[in-house]
Amino acid sequence: MSEYILRLHDVQMSDVDKVGGKNASLGEMLRNLTADGLVRVPDGFATTAQAYREFLAHDGLAGRIDALLAELNVDDVRRLAEVGAQIRQWILETPFPPAFEQALEAAYRELEAEYGAEASWAVRSSATAEDLPEASFAGQQETFLNVQGLDNVKHAVHEVFASLFNDRAIAYRVHQGFDHGQVALSAAVQKMVRSDIGASGVMFTLDTESGFRDTVFITGSYGLGEMVVQGAVNPDEFHVHKPTLEAGRPAVLRRTLGAKAIKMVYAVGGDSPVQVVDVPEAERNRFCIDDAQVQELARQAMAIERHYQRPMDIEWALDGLDGQLYIVQARPETVQSHSGRLLERYALKERGPVLAEGRSIGARIGQGVARVIFSLDDMDKVQEGDVLVTDMTDPDWEPIMKRAAAIVTNRGGRTCHAAIIARELGVPAVVGCGDATATIPDGSEVTVSCAEGDTGLVYEGRLPFDVHRVELDSMPEAPVKIMMNVGNPERAFSFAQIPNQGVGLARLEFIVNNMVGIHPQALLEFEQLDDTLRAQLAERIAAWGGPREYFIKRVAEGVSTIAAAFAPQPVILRLSDFKSNEYANLLGGERYEPHEENPMIGFRGASRYLSERFRPCFEMECEAIRYVRDTMGLKNLQIMVPFVRTLEEAEGVIGLLADNGLRRGEDGLKIIMMCELPSNAVLADEFLAHFDGFSIGSNDMTQLTLGLDRDSALVANRFDERNPAVLKMLEMAIEAARRAGKYIGICGQGPSDHPDLAEWLVAQGIESISLNPDTVVDTWLRLAGRDAR
Repeated sequence: MSEYILRLHDVQMSDVDKVGGKNASLGEMLRNLTADGLVRVPDGFATTAQAYREFLAHDGLAGRIDALLAELNVDDVRRLAEVGAQIRQWILETPFPPAFEQALEAAYRELEAEYGAEASWAVRSSATAEDLPEASFAGQQETFLNVQGLDNVKHAVHEVFASLFNDRAIAYRVHQGFDHGQVALSAAVQKMVRSDIGASGVMFTLDTESGFRDTVFITGSYGLGEMVVQGAVNPDEFHVHKPTLEAGRPAVLRRTLGAKAIKMVYAVGGDSPVQVVDVPEAERNRFCIDDAQVQELARQAMAIERHYQRPMDIEWALDGLDGQLYIVQARPETVQSHSGRLLERYALKERGPVLAEGRSIGARIGQGVARVIFSLDDMDKVQEGDVLVTDMTDPDWEPIMKRAAAIVTNRGGRTCHAAIIARELGVPAVVGCGDATATIPDGSEVTVSCAEGDTGLVYEGRLPFDVHRVELDSMPEAPVKIMMNVGNPERAFSFAQIPNQGVGLARLEFIVNNMVGIHPQALLEFEQLDDTLRAQLAERIAAWGGPREYFIKRVAEGVSTIAAAFAPQPVILRLSDFKSNEYANLLGGERYEPHEENPMIGFRGASRYLSERFRPCFEMECEAIRYVRDTMGLKNLQIMVPFVRTLEEAEGVIGLLADNGLRRGEDGLKIIMMCELPSNAVLADEFLAHFDGFSIGSNDMTQLTLGLDRDSALVANRFDERNPAVLKMLEMAIEAARRAGKYIGICGQGPSDHPDLAEWLVAQGIESISLNPDTVVDTWLRLAGRDAR
């Protein structure tokens, strides 16, 4: 259009020096991805770096700015704030050069003619050194939404120019070695997407916590996207499995319902074009987008990633008028995509009282003195190594955040400002706690743990912890398959980064306990429950449909997440192995569970599945597994049946699984049996006739062989998997499986606790050893003949 203005569809990535990284990326997508319908991007125009530099040259403004910055120590946060405010005031007081103002007016008139006088605009910033693969300027410059009319657009462009000198932007350039004078700013004027009556959010083409590349991680909430980006709202979260989506199958692995308490919408009257309002409770209890929209977003994200050939950080918006999904920003992801092959695992050695919990960021542990502050006026209270506790952060908080050993906020999700900066700084953060500023005493010592899954916990006191590091590229070949025991789907992506050859034990009861939380029979008899219990259940299940659908979907989410994380390696899922006292602890469970004197050897495993009273519950498990294998196509999922006492039970459970569409050998389905009772070892040949192999459960095998209750402190010291009688049972099972040419592995606690037992098992010809994740590397190296230390 001119030396001062370029239409977005006319620019590309080679124009970063002219319109900045963000605007160049918008143009790149408009030119290359929208024609084929792969991606939708709103059009508009961008001011050029030349326009910005000529503006700064006006009235000697650039010289005054350089002189003020030359004497600035950015670690003096109070002086930084004063200098930033002065520079921004100078910029706002300086008029645009006439030639630039005329070009800006002409460009606006062209857009107005194209989209109509009633259209509103987003005015966004784009720095010439931002959104590059080696640096992130996330949220440093301003964005203005629902800007209407030429005068307001010009004022917003003025504000965008001034925002290059926000406090955080100044400090970041200094710390990253960018010369202030070499960074210019471009303003994009882009047609608004009506997400104020739709939804919006952020997505990444990898998992932001683990770096797992086969997922698209999406966050979203109602209204304009600023609430999600700023961390003012706890959004919904979704994970989509890329290979499954590419295969044309349902691919949503996991859904997490956010609080979504507020949203930003267009204002009616008043000084501001936008306002923040409460979200009605009925909408909070639903996801802001449905599965079809989640998958459409993931397809657009994958198209962008393919084009750029690197992981991407993308902002999206759902237009409430036309129902279409749009991409409004895309930039390289700069944290996980740059992480190396050094495995670093943090683990608490003990736990204490929990003061707050929220979403975990960073998979690390930090500790220090908690400093609860609500305003930048109190920034001096936060010293190096303190734990920052606040409501939420914005770009001006970055100098304080640099000092913190950990960050805790009341509001925000895993893509909010606090989360992004915490990842960049390499410090743990717990966001979206709700009430952390009230529950964490100011001045108290705390430990912030983000090493326990998606839930981050703030503990009272300084707790001891370990840090283990190993260079993954140096792992030697082991003499046996090393698999992993995984219960928590929230940690599956992270655990999959540890060297492994699949999952030897995925615990379905962990998924039921933590993701369902309700006794399956209570869900099946939902309408017969008393009013109080039914109301409790109704609140939990609202976002997932009916009671039965809730159980099936939640179980399928947990199972598919683990299966996808480790694909194509085998994942052996043990069917639910709750005991009656454990089932009774689920919501509504006391109505349905018997009281047993010794539930360890009571109503559990195969006998429970085959009972008439529990069979409808078991059938829901089967439906969830069938959905993961058959509908989603995750054929690496195998099944393991626990606690099979007799050959009659073995035959019965295989028949029951077949009746529910899980037939041994069909579509590669393998059904393994837990070998954990003496009867299983004594009649190993006969049991193996019904199954595709054994996985030894050393815990139950030990207690039942030695006749002791492992939960009793009186005899606990006698519990040892290496007792000769136990070893004899294991030997019998291994020999029988080898004779039959069938799978033989072990998934009990023994090899994780006793390296010599692991070595004995290898000598006996065990095919695989499945270990707790924290012992995998040490045991692998030991069995390979190398010292783990």
